[in-house]
Amino acid sequence: MAIPTILFAALAAVAVLLIFLGLAAGRSMDPVQARLAQLGSTHAKNLEELELQQPFFDRAIRPLALRLAGTSQRLTSRKQANKTEKRLLMAGNPGELRTVDFLGLKGVVAVGVGLTAFFLFGLLGRNIGMGIMAGTALAGIGFMAPEFWLTRRIKARQKAILVAVPDTLDLLTISVRAGLGFDAALGKVVEKSKGPLADEFRRCLAEIRVGKTRRDALRDVMNRTEVPALSNFVSAIIQAEQLGVSISKVLQVQSEQLRIERRQRAEEAAAKAPIKMLFPLVGCIFPSMFIVILGPAIILIIRGLS
Repeated sequence: MAIPTILFAALAAVAVLLIFLGLAAGRSMDPVQARLAQLGSTHAKNLEELELQQPFFDRAIRPLALRLAGTSQRLTSRKQANKTEKRLLMAGNPGELRTVDFLGLKGVVAVGVGLTAFFLFGLLGRNIGMGIMAGTALAGIGFMAPEFWLTRRIKARQKAILVAVPDTLDLLTISVRAGLGFDAALGKVVEKSKGPLADEFRRCLAEIRVGKTRRDALRDVMNRTEVPALSNFVSAIIQAEQLGVSISKVLQVQSEQLRIERRQRAEEAAAKAPIKMLFPLVGCIFPSMFIVILGPAIILIIRGLS
């Protein structure tokens, strides 16, 4: 009876040992060790495949842009860099561009356009002097092209903000008169509206929530947009807050004023329409009419004289 008991105890001990080893083997590896093991087992070919999976802009254009950005930044004054940063803010930071990225973009465009012009006029045209001149001239134009593009983005954004200001202010006025506070009404406007003005107010609310005063946050909105109608509205709100005037009354007055200004802008655009239509009429439609009307008569006159 002793031998089966010893055998049973031995089998139980082996079973417990096997269970312990199984649990130890199935225990999850430490994340840091797993990452190190993965990096250690990664071959160069896999790294190249991972790199090739990235977009071409991140693999080729961005490193070149960063190098050219360093050179452009050293050649650019601090005042010009601050001006570029402000212009990017006014454009809404298109493509999440920073000042360094924009300077690098200007360098990439200049180098690309200059080399293309040199290749076309110098190498293919077999005129090295002409290629150098064309490459230099077009490189300068390419260097300034992003500035023109940024200016257009700023104007388009300011126009969109100017168009959205009256309707946004009406919604803000209704929300405040319904009993909401100014910040809550601004949140309601952000929730119901879309566009650059809503994005600016959303950023303003985020800055207020992290501790910036309402006055400073609204001033930042005014500096980032530089739209006269919005600047007047922000100035009125700040002044009302300083003097303790009811914000609902200020909003009502500003809303009526902006509606009047919008009607005046529409009338001004309607008055400019005939003058703008004059140039296409003179340049395109009148010559065609003259050809249709006077063409047969001129042909008959030429035949009669001949």
